[in-house]
Amino acid sequence: MIAPSTNQHIQSIYQSHKETAIKLKQTSHKDRIKKLDAIVNYIKDNKNEERLMEAMKIDLGRHTVEVLLSEIGVIISVAKYIKRNLKSWMKDERVTTSLSLFGASSYIHKEPKGSALIIAPWNYPLQLAIVPLCYAIAAGNTAVIKPSEYSSATSTYIAKMIADIFDPKEITVVQGAVEETQMLLDLPWNHTYFTGSPMVGKIIMKAAAKHLSSVTLELGGKSPCIIDDSTNISSVAKKLTWGKYLNNGQTCIAPDYVLVPKNKKSELVTELKKQVRAQLDPKGTGSQTNEDYGHIISEKHHARCVSLLKDAMEKGATISIGGEHDVSIRYFAPTVIDNVTDDMKVMQEEIFGPILPVVGYSSKEEAINIIATKPKPLALYIHSKNQKSIDYFLQNTTAGGTVINDFMIHYANPHLPFGGVNNSGIGKSHGYYGFQEFTNERAVMRQRFGATGLLHPPFTPRTEKLARIMGKWLS
Repeated sequence: MIAPSTNQHIQSIYQSHKETAIKLKQTSHKDRIKKLDAIVNYIKDNKNEERLMEAMKIDLGRHTVEVLLSEIGVIISVAKYIKRNLKSWMKDERVTTSLSLFGASSYIHKEPKGSALIIAPWNYPLQLAIVPLCYAIAAGNTAVIKPSEYSSATSTYIAKMIADIFDPKEITVVQGAVEETQMLLDLPWNHTYFTGSPMVGKIIMKAAAKHLSSVTLELGGKSPCIIDDSTNISSVAKKLTWGKYLNNGQTCIAPDYVLVPKNKKSELVTELKKQVRAQLDPKGTGSQTNEDYGHIISEKHHARCVSLLKDAMEKGATISIGGEHDVSIRYFAPTVIDNVTDDMKVMQEEIFGPILPVVGYSSKEEAINIIATKPKPLALYIHSKNQKSIDYFLQNTTAGGTVINDFMIHYANPHLPFGGVNNSGIGKSHGYYGFQEFTNERAVMRQRFGATGLLHPPFTPRTEKLARIMGKWLS
């Protein structure tokens, strides 16, 4: 059991980080890369990997393969990409100077924002704590990580990892729950990076606003999947089963609900049944006995999934697949429901669990209208072989990111910005965008010679004439 941090302890951490941040501004790309290497070497160590696998099994019932791909693999990939590009990212960036400012030169100087607070979630507890840390390090910041109390085994692993690698005056882990988080939010961090729900995101943003601190909010929402009548239903069902039920549906970019032409709905459900059996119940003994299929993070979150399903059924929804659950082992079966309506909670709240509503539509306009009634999603998925159909859906929707004919793969491309829009998030991360979130792009102009002195008071007709001439050249 981790002893909760006191307000005095958190205050002392903040003060030491503030002092260290000044020194870190002077670090080179090589200094920062050494820190990234230390992280990678730690998680690749066999003993440490074994401890991580045990922690993930306790918290989420995750299979080793899933942890290797979605936690360890992602961190290593991000670190490698940063290492290849950091030297160029840190360089001053020359920009054009207007002709009216002849004699001056301009550039953007990249400097760290200072002291960062990273509040990580429980669904991918290692990756979503360490990936933003990698970008904070790359930009030259200090960082405090507040991992989730729900994924307590992995949070303990993270705390030991950071303590083993870093000076606590530079990078520190603060464990605890709501009280500790609030203590941290009361302090004027230079940047706060939060991954979690829109509801909590509003609390984070409100706290940051008191100090005019910048934020990155990686949130979520109801990410739709649109299937049109040109799609191979068998193919999309295979991908959809993976995308929805990975990590028990506890993924911010998991497809939240599916829109499918009414004449294709029964075929989709039939193919989903086949894929759920093939992927999550290959022995035919039930997905609860399958080690490839994890569990819900906590009894509280399990109860929420049960409540969502119960509410839908009371309002007329029917279960097409699954529906079984057992709180004693935090098990919730891969579930598909039909006959859903907008007054059901499953169509109003982000599900964040293994329940998939299937909604039939009669026209593309109807599908668009269903999406438009909800806040802008973090991800939107389009499955179609018809380019005109794809273009229509792209042009008439908005989302943080979109994948065509697959699910979630955009997260793995460091050349794409990752993040939401409005309710699904603020700011972008990954690749240069991640570095940029923790960086102050400082505008610098150097005057060598120029004629601005001719515009100083006292003003004369000649000054006015010169001002009119210069005004034409300002851009």
